[in-house]
Amino acid sequence: MINIALPTQKLQDWLTQQWVILKGKPVDIATENWLLAPFGNLGVIGENFIEQLAENENLKVQRKTSSGLLKTINDLSLLEKELERLATEVIDFYEHTAQYQLGFSIRWNPLFKGFGSLVNLLYSNRIQQLYLPTRNLKKDEKISSELIQLVDKQSKRVVYTIWLRTFIDTKKVIYSGIYSTCRLPSGKVCIKAVFPLPQGNATVIMKPSVDDKGALTLDSSGKKFGDAGFYFVLKDKNEKTWATYIQSFQDRLTIHFRHNKLYAEQRLHLWRQQVLQMNYSIKLTNSRSTD
Repeated sequence: MINIALPTQKLQDWLTQQWVILKGKPVDIATENWLLAPFGNLGVIGENFIEQLAENENLKVQRKTSSGLLKTINDLSLLEKELERLATEVIDFYEHTAQYQLGFSIRWNPLFKGFGSLVNLLYSNRIQQLYLPTRNLKKDEKISSELIQLVDKQSKRVVYTIWLRTFIDTKKVIYSGIYSTCRLPSGKVCIKAVFPLPQGNATVIMKPSVDDKGALTLDSSGKKFGDAGFYFVLKDKNEKTWATYIQSFQDRLTIHFRHNKLYAEQRLHLWRQQVLQMNYSIKLTNSRSTD
């Protein structure tokens, strides 16, 4: 049987998926459950995906939550000495993410600006997902940061936590990602961020560590399939699941609390070259800070 991506879609999506099939391997999600995550539908992702996922799985959309990306920092299974070092302000951010507002700036490596523009042109603008401006933003630009939970209607259990980040002025979706933790085949517990794409998803798995100054680093660098890293996962026209591991792409995010300020630095690398650096200023919302 010839393995072919779903033909009834945009050509650029089909070509990308066919590349994943040729480069990757078939996976059984029942045994590789650390990769288990929802796939996007054809067409626009953005906020549409949230409503579609809730409808498909009979879940309730819960907005205006005060919760966090993690129910508790203990979900990361950090070593006891790491947990003792970790800044309490960093812990509070991950446990109460919805109560914080973000500022955003970005600096590109000039060699990769053209690549970023091409991605935006072919994919991001159309599907409203994974959009990054290709101009440098030297000053903080306020972005909307909303945590949305999809909840089981009977048990009230949170099934999915979605972090939706958009530019306030243009309404462009930076990320619409599902956040959770997973346990890799090695036993290491990592943060998993899943970004739905047409007929599949991009999954970034990042291993946590704490430095001597109490900062939390999430690092996607790995060496092989089953390690932390970047994965494309999709279903072909016969509903067979495929995944490929992109070792050349690495994401490293560090969140600090220093000089009474909470901020984060995120660096993306491709082929060992830094593509861009994103900086986030992180502040409690007025309602929380005045409580």
